[in-house]
Amino acid sequence: MSDLLRLATAGSVDDGKSTLVGRLLYDTKSVLADTLDAVHRASADRGLTTPDLSLLVDGLRSEREQGITIDVAYRYFATPRRSFVLADTPGHVQYTRNTVTGASTAQLGVLLVDARKGVVEQTRRHAAVLALLGVPRLVLAVNKIDLVDYDQVTFSRIAKEFTAHATALGFPEDAVLEIPVSALAGDNVVERSANTPWYSGPTLLEHLETVPVEPDPHDAPFRFPVQYVIRPRTPEHPDYRGYAGQVASGTVRVGDEIAVLPGGLRSTVERIDTADGPLAEAVAGQSVTLLLAHELDISRGDLIATSANPPRVTDEFDATVCWLSDKPLRPGARVLVKHGTRTVQAIVTQLRTRFDEQRLASTENPESLRLNEIGQVAVRTAEPVPVDDYTRDRRTGAFLVIDTADGGTLAAGLVGAPLPELDGAADDTDSHALVSPGP
Repeated sequence: MSDLLRLATAGSVDDGKSTLVGRLLYDTKSVLADTLDAVHRASADRGLTTPDLSLLVDGLRSEREQGITIDVAYRYFATPRRSFVLADTPGHVQYTRNTVTGASTAQLGVLLVDARKGVVEQTRRHAAVLALLGVPRLVLAVNKIDLVDYDQVTFSRIAKEFTAHATALGFPEDAVLEIPVSALAGDNVVERSANTPWYSGPTLLEHLETVPVEPDPHDAPFRFPVQYVIRPRTPEHPDYRGYAGQVASGTVRVGDEIAVLPGGLRSTVERIDTADGPLAEAVAGQSVTLLLAHELDISRGDLIATSANPPRVTDEFDATVCWLSDKPLRPGARVLVKHGTRTVQAIVTQLRTRFDEQRLASTENPESLRLNEIGQVAVRTAEPVPVDDYTRDRRTGAFLVIDTADGGTLAAGLVGAPLPELDGAADDTDSHALVSPGP
């Protein structure tokens, strides 16, 4: 089992997500004394008799003043069994782009719902985003269970509805767990609650400590986006030429044969340097400098990859995008595509499908994609780029779509990532619905 779990939390506004994260940090004694003192003072200033644990997460002044989460807040904590990197993402619809960012590297997603409201539109949207990003496991925390008198029927109804939606998105049933919690009172967050004798599953922390974790893709094909070329030109290093960056996936060893893409030049790895000295090998997540046996024309934006199993180099590919801009996307849009450390001009030549994550339905050849809508598109780039399918490599299968006018982020894209299968869906003139939208 891995000793590190990366997780992301998401939920609709006022579902108590920040309080849940604060409770998790507080009850695992992962809060520094001065931070806790500041929270006590801020809570007292608001007239509260108990600490407002959401303040442990909502660090920006604008977040504290508005009582909402705006940015992604990363928190690090540990128990004797496992270490955790937690990305607390916003609940507001307009900050969905930040949810995509926080969940992009997550191995597990924790979605919150208010027990009084159940599964809502934003819950379904977040579940769809997590499914498209390839997050392998989900927890539904049915929060504020104390406000419905710890009612088992209410919990079971919400759990059943969410499981049906999650499995329709492609999550296996055994990858989805529902837990009744009260973040404010602490029920089933770290300690098991006597108020839910009908619940026999683990607490949230117990599940986080024991859930199987997919390992980092050290055995995936080696991928290394070049961030910087190091040429010190000093008397001590007159011929030094190193290529700095972070190993995106796989493992590289001294002596490995590599290809430099998109050009296709080949060489072997002669040295692997770090600030702490040379290494015999480097794995995914490590920042290193590679020195090659041959002097090649390599610059920022190139990708160094294993020559035995390189990515495909292409100027046309299909992708799934989550549109994150108020400006609609229409066929023929000219954009920038940022893939790894390379940014190229591109055209979205076709909108193939728009996916409705609420009804679990698809519309063919839509006229546009609007804010927070998900769809499949065809992209043509002005120059070839080395890409992997997202299902093969999450690091080199992802890209950003950028506005050519102001540099703003328009969309998050996944190369070749399929939308949920809608097998057996009923057909009509423009969509294929998996479930009825209801009355």
